[in-house]
Amino acid sequence: QSRAKIIWVDDEIDMLKSHILFLEKKGYFVSGVNSAEDALEKLKIETFDILFLDENMNGMDGITALKEIKSKYVNLPVIMITKNEEEWLMDEAIGYKADSFLTKPVNPSQILLACKEILDSSKIFNDKVSEKYLNDFQNLNSKIQNANSIEDWYKINDIFCDWIIKLEEIDDKNLIEIFNDQYSISNKYFADFIVNNYKLWINEDKRPTLSNDIAKDHISPLLHNDEKVVFIVLDCLSVDLWKKISSLLYNYYNIENNNVLSILPTATPFSRNAIFSGLFPNELLKRFPNEHKQMWSDQKSRNRFEDFFLKKQISRFGFKNKKIKYEKIITLDQGKKMVSNLNDYKAFDLFSIVINFIDILGHSRSESDVLKEIITDRVSYRSAIVNWFENAWLLELLKEISWWGHKVIITSDHGMLQVNRSVLVKGDKTTSTGLRYKYGRNLNISSKKGLVIKNPSEYKLPNFDNFTNYIIAKENNFFIYPNHSNLFTSNFQNSFQHGGISLDEMIVPLAILDGKNNEKYM
Repeated sequence: QSRAKIIWVDDEIDMLKSHILFLEKKGYFVSGVNSAEDALEKLKIETFDILFLDENMNGMDGITALKEIKSKYVNLPVIMITKNEEEWLMDEAIGYKADSFLTKPVNPSQILLACKEILDSSKIFNDKVSEKYLNDFQNLNSKIQNANSIEDWYKINDIFCDWIIKLEEIDDKNLIEIFNDQYSISNKYFADFIVNNYKLWINEDKRPTLSNDIAKDHISPLLHNDEKVVFIVLDCLSVDLWKKISSLLYNYYNIENNNVLSILPTATPFSRNAIFSGLFPNELLKRFPNEHKQMWSDQKSRNRFEDFFLKKQISRFGFKNKKIKYEKIITLDQGKKMVSNLNDYKAFDLFSIVINFIDILGHSRSESDVLKEIITDRVSYRSAIVNWFENAWLLELLKEISWWGHKVIITSDHGMLQVNRSVLVKGDKTTSTGLRYKYGRNLNISSKKGLVIKNPSEYKLPNFDNFTNYIIAKENNFFIYPNHSNLFTSNFQNSFQHGGISLDEMIVPLAILDGKNNEKYM
């Protein structure tokens, strides 16, 4: 059985017999024709995997033939062969979708390499990626089992995110299943690590940077040095998403990548308020009881005071005279308006932007059958986000800001996890509605399924009525009620959620961007 079928078009085809014999010995079937007209007739009755096309032929020339062939057989790979090395000709060939370009004289090895690049590159790439991952598998297992610091887990998560991105490019279901099993095991170990250490961290000054430490650890030092800062919080930005998005910014910025931890629960009302206030949730309640009461009385506006909290926090650092601007962007029109008026923000010492698109997309998927069809897994979810960023006002904004000389800090309040195992929870009408965390009265689950917090103050969480307790999901579990459990399970199975304990939700990027286009680099 031949490796592939090749049609070779050249008005001197008889002079290429040695090349054709070489390919046939390598297992290819080669059909030679003397003209583009003959090739077009042959293509009507026979299917080929690749076409070699001479550029300078009697009758229909190569460029005209390329245009004709690609208009009818758009997926047929065409390799143009020519004596002419002029750039305009290459541009013409590329413009008409030539897949490769060889300059005469060509030797058999060049022809073979061109075939392998087009026909076998995917398989070769898959094999190399598979071999590399399987070689790394045991080493990564050892790192997971022996991780005893958050720095260890940052490195493990970084390795996983790199592999997540590499594996999306290959078609090997067995390898992806092996990876998913290893990733699931790592989330189990990570959850145990968090349960054993989180309560200690929140009562220590020396700890990993948590949501409420971000401004203190990263914004305050820059303001102290009289640097201007653009602070962007992309709600629901995970490390793997940032790795894909940041690749589009390398031409404009030098990027320093760091990691921070979302506080528990990894949910916007808790973690994002912590970022802007610099406070743990129970500290926020004590310091700002009126604002807290107003926020929690309406489930849809639990982050309404971020502007107020940010200014209070910066003032506590001693920067009472700094000019601060806060904006929250929810709609496309709001984003476009900001870009059109961008110079109005340049003079502020701290310009903070909250962008909700990623979070909105993840949650909207649960409510839309159309989005469920489009976003089926982590790969398609990430692809949708990257496609948005490539075409969104935000990229335009960041390109423009790269000229300002400001430091840009990009981070998130939490990531997002695709859940697939339902856990029954009994609760009364006062119980919160989250799928990855709940607070209410007498809530309880198995310690294997999640963390049970009976005394909220130990975790610096608010106790709303002196009887509040919390449950926070581990791994990829999600909480449902006994009533209509089958309906809830089918609706939220494989949905994207946050609020729990996992690598995806807790470890978030914090990147410091320094524009390449400002005067320091000119």
